[in-house]
Amino acid sequence: MSNKICITGASRGIGRAIAEAFARDGWELYLICRENLKIMEETAEGWRRDYGTDAACFAIDVADAAAYEAFLKDLPAMDVLINNAGISYVGLLQDMELSDWRRVIDTNLTSVFLSCKYLLPRMLSQGSGRIINISSVWGEHGASMEAAYSASKGAVNSLTKALAKETAAGNVQVNAIACGLIDTSMNGHLSENELQNLIAEIPADRIGRPQEVAALCLQLASAPEYLTGQIITLDGGWTV
Repeated sequence: MSNKICITGASRGIGRAIAEAFARDGWELYLICRENLKIMEETAEGWRRDYGTDAACFAIDVADAAAYEAFLKDLPAMDVLINNAGISYVGLLQDMELSDWRRVIDTNLTSVFLSCKYLLPRMLSQGSGRIINISSVWGEHGASMEAAYSASKGAVNSLTKALAKETAAGNVQVNAIACGLIDTSMNGHLSENELQNLIAEIPADRIGRPQEVAALCLQLASAPEYLTGQIITLDGGWTV
């Protein structure tokens, strides 16, 4: 029987790379996206052909608490949960509407709470499980013009540490990956000059690849059980 994994924000970028890595490794996938369901289904069908992997695809807005709760209640027990769904708001805090703030917090943080609330008890019941939260270096250091995003990821880091302490005795490990500059559409607001200036600050002298985040997720899924409560920075030495 294949191990089961649930991945949010799985239709593109980091989430898609994570899904493909686990598909290649033979996992049974439960993939969630807000939109782009048709694209995700077509991609998953390709993985079925290439890797023989089963994948169920769902279009759910994780920021819609009622809809997401209803969806989670019907999911089977998972071996791994990866909370990857995330959005940002770029602009000055004083120009941000409360609705924009809530949208970022609900997508990036409240969805993590809900995923864990409903899937964690089944992991504890089966005596094993891994939760991996995709965070950001801005959760620790803060990013100008991205206050809400930084706040949400800082909270995800704290939630990761606190939840790990609750679940360690039940053999469920909770860790987070704090990503640096990764090549995704979230960086689309940056001009080429801005992007190059950021890369110049990174000792690795390049932008990170989604596949590198995926490879780390795969490692964490089989890491020693004693590894829990950690915020693992993946940023090419940027924030050392």
